[in-house]
Amino acid sequence: MPEDLSRDAEEFLSWLTVEKGRSRNTLVAYRHDLATYEAWAAEHRVEVHTATPGDLERHLADLRAADRNPASLARATTALRGLYRFWVGEGTVAVDPTADIRSPKLPRRLPKALDESQVLRLLDSVDGTEPVDLRDRALLEVLYGTGARISEVVGLSLLDLTGDDDMLRVFGKGSKERLVPLGSHARMALERWLGPSGRPKMAPERFAHRSDAEAVFLNVRNARLSRQGAWAAVQVRAERVGLGDVVSPHVLRHSCATHMLAHGADIRVVQEVLGHVSIATTQLYTRLSQDHLRASYLRAHPRAGGVTGG
Repeated sequence: MPEDLSRDAEEFLSWLTVEKGRSRNTLVAYRHDLATYEAWAAEHRVEVHTATPGDLERHLADLRAADRNPASLARATTALRGLYRFWVGEGTVAVDPTADIRSPKLPRRLPKALDESQVLRLLDSVDGTEPVDLRDRALLEVLYGTGARISEVVGLSLLDLTGDDDMLRVFGKGSKERLVPLGSHARMALERWLGPSGRPKMAPERFAHRSDAEAVFLNVRNARLSRQGAWAAVQVRAERVGLGDVVSPHVLRHSCATHMLAHGADIRVVQEVLGHVSIATTQLYTRLSQDHLRASYLRAHPRAGGVTGG
């Protein structure tokens, strides 16, 4: 399938890159979906700028007939919806033909947590004394130790390190503020990073932006570490210990919650730490294996043990 796009579709991808900061993987996937759509439209003599809802439905039906899985169909629908919304905003088309098209429902998948031994292997591998080593160790310890989202961690400013050394202030979705506990290992890693051998050595004499000067985490170009930069740092560290295929910032967040629950934390506490509005979301993140649930049940329920004869 050719990946060449029309100029108007290329402008949409450029907008996603520059204005929305979409990841390379997302852009590659959207390019494929849009190229597939434009090729289908050419084959069926559909003018994409005047396509109707029926045209879009036919295209998606053909994708389903080609055994596209639900996730792939949902992504293609999202790409097309984004394209037409962009074109409407730019005045390229007058009407959005995707307005009433719904994405297929996807099963709620549980993110996979790491074993505690895998987390320790990852953390203990970052033991260098260079500033970037101190930064990455602190980044990993905070991600796993607090369960904070990657966007929340890179958004940390020095003033968010509250006067109470055991708490960290983060700003979640909708800029909602919350305090999360900061464990001893995360606190020590942060102290080392913020000490003379860490952040000060990566900080310039003069920052280009005030927000960079206030950032807890910096990149090698003396600016605030971006979400993409932090993700890449986590990936590099994971690959070095053979965990590149299973580790991401989100997996560390889920591992934090899962391990807390495994060690007896109340689910309401985990909900507060993660910043979930709904307890149902926390249950999705923190569901344990059936083996662990059964083992906990056998330990806790007075009538769950073996029956003894009289």
